[in-house]
Amino acid sequence: MNKQDSAKDILNSIQDKSDIENLRRGLSMVEKYDAEALEKEKKQLIILNNEPSLLLKWKGYWKLSGPAWMQSAVTLGAGSAASSIFAGSVFGYKLLWVQPVSIILGIVIFAAIGSQVLRTRARPYDVFWKKLHPSLAIFWGFNVLLASIVWQFPQYSLGTAVVRDILDVFGFGVPKWITAVLFLIVVTSICWTYGRGKRRSMIVFERTLKYLVFVVIFAFLGVVIKTGIDWGELVSGYFGFYLPTDVKGITIVLGAIGAAVGVNMTFLYPYSMLARGWGKEHLGLKNFDLMTSMFIPFILATTLVIIASANTLYVRGAEVRNVIDAAHILEPIIGLTLSRIVFSTGILSMCLTTAVLEMLIGGFVLSEMFNFEFKGRAFKVSTMVANIGFLGAFYGMPIWLPVLTSSFNLVMLPIAYVCFFLLQNREDYMGNSICKGRQGYLWNIGMLLAIFIVSMGAWIKLFSVVGLIPE
Repeated sequence: MNKQDSAKDILNSIQDKSDIENLRRGLSMVEKYDAEALEKEKKQLIILNNEPSLLLKWKGYWKLSGPAWMQSAVTLGAGSAASSIFAGSVFGYKLLWVQPVSIILGIVIFAAIGSQVLRTRARPYDVFWKKLHPSLAIFWGFNVLLASIVWQFPQYSLGTAVVRDILDVFGFGVPKWITAVLFLIVVTSICWTYGRGKRRSMIVFERTLKYLVFVVIFAFLGVVIKTGIDWGELVSGYFGFYLPTDVKGITIVLGAIGAAVGVNMTFLYPYSMLARGWGKEHLGLKNFDLMTSMFIPFILATTLVIIASANTLYVRGAEVRNVIDAAHILEPIIGLTLSRIVFSTGILSMCLTTAVLEMLIGGFVLSEMFNFEFKGRAFKVSTMVANIGFLGAFYGMPIWLPVLTSSFNLVMLPIAYVCFFLLQNREDYMGNSICKGRQGYLWNIGMLLAIFIVSMGAWIKLFSVVGLIPE
């Protein structure tokens, strides 16, 4: 390397540093209030990253994982439950491919988002504002906040319904407003543990969501074990890529894609990593976290629900109108009464995790947009905005509503994907960390494919809404 090239590299390095320093970096949560625990975690990661034994490395990563569990928890809500139940009850095993494809496309984008955030530690809203355009930042933040409010309606509607159904089994006729208030108190109590700023409280928060996801999975595992699996149909469902041609079928597919990855998750994921104080040392952990905490739980839960629905509702030709109809999924195993308890518990767990995280997302968005600390009274008040969805408990909304909401959410998603794609290739943002060569090409191809598919889904949904796609 000659002196001219060396001087050029130094100038580029200075420019990269200057560009990054102009951005707001990190969050004053674990970094400020639990710095000692964060430093201990970083030292532990340095050892793990160089661990020759893959098993020991994964074991260490498993203990430190967390932000991707939050993505898994928020996506396994009323939308995923309804989409999976309808997919299985209407099409049997045929639409098993939709959920894996949806989540894989999402993980490609999330891996890029994670790489950007961990390498630069810049706050995405500020990046959108300064590196793209202020209107994009505002539009993104507004859409995320709106999505969180809209998505809270079905959580309260479905969550309140299943709580009352469980209590009804025991002969307790509890008024709807009492059930809704109880749901609100539980959700709020869990959410506010996150705003304490301590690493330990965040880990407890993330593990609470993790265990609720486990409840969802085990609630349907027994059904599949009891009713069996048609392995031929399973393989065909995963690799046949059956695509319905009627509006109802297309809506189910779009609803599944929209429920797998929502625009609000593009805000939650980077800010949940920054809240934990994650940086470059966490790049390996980030990839492990996405696969084990987001991809696998989502695939397990949705696949089990689809198979359970196919084995019971589809083979009978049963029509699903509400959560009580869907409770018949477990009837062959333990009878209708107990099946209502088990099934409703699984659905309730899905609603609780999503409702908690919709609150947290609203808090993140408003804290960033109005520039106040992600902790304390102001943050707690901002999380309550999403609970406008509390009103959903008092309106008779059919189980189809979450599916339609997912489809609407899909329309807003491509814009966020395009923004992160542009940032992935901006040297004045990524600097020397920009991904080049074969890896860069592959990553860009994956992101473009994700953008294309969600854009096509949005296009189809828009045309179906305005009536240009006939039934």
